[in-house]
Amino acid sequence: MIERVHEHIINELGTNTRTDTIFVLTAIVLNLITLGINSGIASSETNGTAMIVMFTFVALLIVVNFVVELGLIRGRQMRKKLLSGLLKMYKDQGVEGYYDPSLLSDYKTRYNLFMLAVLFTGLVAIVVPFVIR
Repeated sequence: MIERVHEHIINELGTNTRTDTIFVLTAIVLNLITLGINSGIASSETNGTAMIVMFTFVALLIVVNFVVELGLIRGRQMRKKLLSGLLKMYKDQGVEGYYDPSLLSDYKTRYNLFMLAVLFTGLVAIVVPFVIR
């Protein structure tokens, strides 16, 4: 039974990793695309319609980045819980020496860096077009 629990935790960690990767890539790609579109709009003669399009993309960017940040926070919490359970299982089985518990803080740092990258590219995508204008 312990093997099934172990397999389930490992599968959940894999799913968590894939989900976080999709979140980060989606946000960064959207941020860069929005940066390009809004910069193009801002550098040309703009009318009322163009400004509405710019603000629509900014609204989309804010919502998507907010969702991604929340998703990454939840992903970090889930990973911590799964790894804590895995460490307890390893301790109960007498093999805890093969997994360094400091990895938990390393994962936290990695999540913080992902969140910073998403936040910063989002801010750049919002600010630069308005500076160009």
